[in-house]
Amino acid sequence: MSLALPSAGRRVAAAVVTTALLVPLAACGSDNGTRKDTRNKTGTSATDSPEADLTVLAAASLTDVFKTAGAAYEKAHPGTKLTFSFAGSQELAAQVRQGAPADALVTADTKTMDALKTDTGAATVIAKNRLVIATGEGNPKKVQGLKDLADTGLKVVLAAPEVPVGRYSQKILDAQKISVKPVSQEPNVRAVLSKVELGEADAGLVYKTDAATATGKVDAIEIPDAQNAIAEYPAATLKTSENAEAAEAFVKWLSSPEARKIFTDAEFQQP
Repeated sequence: MSLALPSAGRRVAAAVVTTALLVPLAACGSDNGTRKDTRNKTGTSATDSPEADLTVLAAASLTDVFKTAGAAYEKAHPGTKLTFSFAGSQELAAQVRQGAPADALVTADTKTMDALKTDTGAATVIAKNRLVIATGEGNPKKVQGLKDLADTGLKVVLAAPEVPVGRYSQKILDAQKISVKPVSQEPNVRAVLSKVELGEADAGLVYKTDAATATGKVDAIEIPDAQNAIAEYPAATLKTSENAEAAEAFVKWLSSPEARKIFTDAEFQQP
């Protein structure tokens, strides 16, 4: 035998059933004020990287590629904002020693990074590079190789010896017993490139990736492997970072497949 509920009782029962159905739906649709656990292209969760404003000190030769990488990272990690400060690695090292507020560091050589072990976390090489001879568009002086840089009638510009690209340049010149008297020694690779681009120098030694950013303005003369040097780019967090977890997540991402594709597209070599 069934019993009919009074109308008020039916309304209460209906409300209970409706509430029971809505509670799990609300739980699925709400993040309770926290970030949703969405998946990015690298297969990691966006929640793996806490929201933070990160400052990254990076070698000047990373200027263009890091703009692309930074945009990709911010898109995959909503709530994280990256600010890059580009300079020669020796300048970055000085900033770290002076306590500049930053979260991560990427240099253009392992020597500079190794000298900062007390200031950084463990470093990981994220990319490699090689040198080319940059000349004016069309190579008006007909530079063919390293030996031509010894021509006293040629205005050659190099990076200063304390700069990684300057050390690499001197290393390959010394190995070939080539004596070059540069018209100037610049504080970073972009300054060397600019001198050639503006016609203030006939040739200069720069990274292949930097020459690639000035296509149509400079020519890049390849240097054979046997005469070349390979630059390594280590990345590490800074111990003074106030966003240690977020900084570690970014440094880790720099070795991800997505980041490596960005570096390869910019003509960097795989580590």
